[in-house]
Amino acid sequence: MFADRIEGKWIDTFAEVFAACKVGPGTTVAILSETQSRPLNVQLAELALLALKARPFHVVVPTPPQRAPVPVRSTGASDALGHLGPAIAALKASEMVVDLTVEGLLHAPELPDILADGARVLMVSNEHPEALERLKPDPALKDRVRHAVARVRAARRMTVTSAAGTDLDISLEGATTAGVWGTCDRPRTVAHWPGGVVVSFPAPGSVNGRLVLDTGDINLTFKRYLSAPVRLTIEDDYVTGLDGTGTDAALMRRYFAAWGDREAYATSHVGFGLNPHARYEALAMYDQRETNGTELRAYAGNFLYSTGANEFAGRHTLGHFDLPVGGCTIALDDTVVIRDGLPLDLLTAPPTEGAPP
Repeated sequence: MFADRIEGKWIDTFAEVFAACKVGPGTTVAILSETQSRPLNVQLAELALLALKARPFHVVVPTPPQRAPVPVRSTGASDALGHLGPAIAALKASEMVVDLTVEGLLHAPELPDILADGARVLMVSNEHPEALERLKPDPALKDRVRHAVARVRAARRMTVTSAAGTDLDISLEGATTAGVWGTCDRPRTVAHWPGGVVVSFPAPGSVNGRLVLDTGDINLTFKRYLSAPVRLTIEDDYVTGLDGTGTDAALMRRYFAAWGDREAYATSHVGFGLNPHARYEALAMYDQRETNGTELRAYAGNFLYSTGANEFAGRHTLGHFDLPVGGCTIALDDTVVIRDGLPLDLLTAPPTEGAPP
């Protein structure tokens, strides 16, 4: 952006989102950041919480040393806390945590402990506030995501195909499925803003087939649109083959191999985006340091395939790819819910009475 300064409209945006998380007068809120966090968002969070007459306080930790063999980006698995007991105690004692760490707490090992006593966590993705302003959560998105979660949880199988050659078979039996719409208003819940995505963490040995990343699809770890197709062969969750020519295939091969860790090749989660306000083309509009790419994970109709850590399958690694794929047809059991990259209307209603909380 042109000027990183506090804008009144951004204070209002943060306050609106926090209010939707049931933050009000007297609510104790921990603002978690690290020394490399985006200062503008940290300041906006504090000012918005004060405007709501909440009781905010800061937990700031030094960004830890870089120990990975390659740059780490957009994992949702921050290691900033480093199991630091006093910091964790302060976070879990609050009613809500505003997570402004660079990578986010979504897959961090300390998250269960922070939630254990009833705290809720809103992970504000490391985006420029202009993007956060455009992608404020709304009630319609919440309903849409909740209904989609109900459909996925009711299914035993997900299949994904595309004209480019994708043909994936995913067992949903034993999977853990969650939806994120951008706010959290209940104890022990987690959300990230921007939201609008449904993800399933499959049980071990559940994902098999071929995933074709076509020209124009996105590798969010590298924050780039692909210039040539890359074909992944997946067997019992693990990428066992990577075919393709050119820069995109070479980058992926080298990044996978750099970890020296078989788990980096494993499936982390699968799902799809449902946010009609998230834009596929947004990655072209921001410098790389200005975006975390969460918007691209949530754009409506994309199939989101991710490699790396899956705590529900007992796999842990910092190696991670988030790969939003367009033009896919996704079926739950035998019912198509996304056709050629377009969500169908049946996603707006759950398959059974009620919807997940």
